[in-house]
Amino acid sequence: MSGRRRLLPCVGLGLLAVLCWVWVSFASLSGEQLHLEVLDVADRGAFQPQSALSDMEFGSVASYRGPGNSDRRSNKELPIILWWSGGLFPHFPGDTERIDCATSSCLVTSNRKVQLYKRTASIIFYGTDFRAYEAPLPRLRHQTWALFHEESPMNNYILSHGPGIRLFNYTATFRRESDYPLTLQWLPSLEYLLEPVAVSLEEKNRLRREGLAPVLYMQSHCDVPSDRDRYVQELMKYIQVDSYGKCLNNRPLPEHLEDTATATGEEPGFMNFVARYKFHLALENGVCPDYMTEKLWRPLHQGCVPVYRGSPVVADWMPNDHSVIIIDNFPSPKALADFLKHLDENDDEYVKYLEFKDPRRITNARLLEGLETREWGVNDMSKPNYLNGFECYVCEQENARLAAERAYRKAQKRNQAPQPKMASNSHMGCPLPSPGYGDVKDLPPDDGWLQIWPQDYWQSLDQAEGLESLIRHNESDPSLLWKHIQNIAVSRARGKH
Repeated sequence: MSGRRRLLPCVGLGLLAVLCWVWVSFASLSGEQLHLEVLDVADRGAFQPQSALSDMEFGSVASYRGPGNSDRRSNKELPIILWWSGGLFPHFPGDTERIDCATSSCLVTSNRKVQLYKRTASIIFYGTDFRAYEAPLPRLRHQTWALFHEESPMNNYILSHGPGIRLFNYTATFRRESDYPLTLQWLPSLEYLLEPVAVSLEEKNRLRREGLAPVLYMQSHCDVPSDRDRYVQELMKYIQVDSYGKCLNNRPLPEHLEDTATATGEEPGFMNFVARYKFHLALENGVCPDYMTEKLWRPLHQGCVPVYRGSPVVADWMPNDHSVIIIDNFPSPKALADFLKHLDENDDEYVKYLEFKDPRRITNARLLEGLETREWGVNDMSKPNYLNGFECYVCEQENARLAAERAYRKAQKRNQAPQPKMASNSHMGCPLPSPGYGDVKDLPPDDGWLQIWPQDYWQSLDQAEGLESLIRHNESDPSLLWKHIQNIAVSRARGKH
C-alpha cells in the first residue's frame, strides 16, 4: 500500500510532463496551422467552444445577471465582442468581462487571441486607431465590425469615404445618423447651458474701455483641415482679436494659466479668464455635419457668444435661433467684423444672444429631446458612459442577429435570411477640406495646408478602396494593401475601375 502511495506523485508528475509537452507542441504551431484549425472548428456552431484554450480564457470570468436581463447562458455559451483597440477597453482590471445588457449578455475582451474564434461575433474598432494596413485579416464571414469614433474627422479620413465606412456594420460617431449617436457628447446637461452668465455685461464693457478686445481666439493646434487660422488672420484686419495659445499669438497668457491653455478641462482660473470676452471664435479643427466640441458649448455655458464654424448644421442643436453667430452666414470676414462691432456697441442687441439662459427661451425641441433620451451620460453616474453603452448596443444587435440566423437555419421556408446591417456615408461622410478663406485655386503650390490636407483626404480614399479590395479577395496579409492600391490605380487609369 505504501508503495502505491509513493507511485502517485510520480504518476502525477508524468501526466504533468505530458500535458506540458502537448501545450508546448500546440503553442509552437505555425500561424497558418493555428488559423486553419480554428476556422475548421469554427464551422461547428456559433456558441460552441473552439478549444481548451478558449475555455481557459474565460473560465474565470464571474457570472452574474443584471436587473432586467433574463439571459441565463453560462460564460462559455455567450458571444464574444473583441475591442481591437485595447487601450479603449472600458473595464478594469483584467482584459475580459461579462456584460449584462438590457435583454442579453456577452463576453467582452481586449485579448486579440480570440480574433479567429467562432464565438467572437463582433470586433469594435476605435476610429482614430483604425489603419487599413493593420486591419485584422482575413475578415471572417461570421464576424461583424463596429466603429466607435467620437473625435475629429481629421484623425482618420478613411472613415469619410464610402468604401471605408461601409466596412462597418455598427457605428457610434458624432453624426446623428449613426447607430449610436454621440452628437451631444460635449454637452453635459441642460443645466450646463443654463448656468448664470459668468461675467456681467457691465463688467465686460468696463474691460472693453480698458482695452480688452471684444473677441477671443485661443488655439494651439494650428495646421488643421479647417484651416481656421487663415480665416482668423483675415478677420483680424477688421476687428481687434486677442489671440492666445500658439496660433496667431498676439497676447501672452498669465503665467499661472499657461498649463491650461490647450486643456479641454474647465479649471476655474482659466474659465474666469476667458469669460471676460464678449465673443469667442469657436472654429473646429474639422468641418463635418454634427461635429461640435467644447469650443461651441463652453462659451454658451459661460455666457459668451460663440462665433462658430464647424458643423454646417449647428443651428439644428442650438438652444434657440439667436444664440450663436455662424461664420458662414457672412459673405466675408469684413462683413462678420462689422456685425460684431455692431453688437459690441449695442447692449440691447448683444444680450439677445444670451436670452437662452432663461429656460423659457430654450425653444429647440431637438436639443431637449436629445438630452432627455440619450441613454449615456456625461459625468452622470446614474447612466453608463458611451463606451459601455455602445458595447451593449453591439451585444444586443449581435445576439439578435445570431438568433435570427439560428431560426433561419432551422426553418428556412418559414424564416427570411437575416440581412446584415451596413453603415452608410451619412454615418461619417465628412467633405473634402477647403481653405479657411479664399479659393483653393488661388493658393500657391507650396502652401503648407494645400500640401497636407487635400492630399491626406484623397490618399485615405485610396487606402479605403485598397482595404475593401483585400477583404473582397479574402487576403490574410494586410501588408498587401499597397499592391492592391496600385492595382486599383492601374485599373482606374485604363478606365476599368
